[in-house]
Amino acid sequence: MEYIALTGISERVISDLRQNRLLTIEIRSPHNFLTALRMNVGDMLFLTHTSPEDLTGGSMGIITKLVRHQVSTHRVMQSNEAFYEERETTSLRLQLDPKCIARIRKVLNNTIGEVTKVDAEEIPLYNAR
Repeated sequence: MEYIALTGISERVISDLRQNRLLTIEIRSPHNFLTALRMNVGDMLFLTHTSPEDLTGGSMGIITKLVRHQVSTHRVMQSNEAFYEERETTSLRLQLDPKCIARIRKVLNNTIGEVTKVDAEEIPLYNAR
């Protein structure tokens, strides 16, 4: 089945999701941000700790359902007598509901600036390695 993929997710997040916990994560990395920005509530996602450069068939991950999607912007201002600096960062908060573990059969799209998509198969718990 085809899934939108988020890559380079921390092992701790993957582990928490494997324990069937509803979890909210914050996306800031550009390769995941552009993908996550185009998602809708109800979409099924494939999350993996594998970096985007190393994503291949056989990579393991977890399938989750997107429950909530929120864009937020943070402003940071610093100043002293010599300078004034203002920065903005935009991030996405995604609330995820884990469904099952999976393995990539084929990477369908992994181009920078586009949605990362994979064809993945669900793995029954007794078959997972």
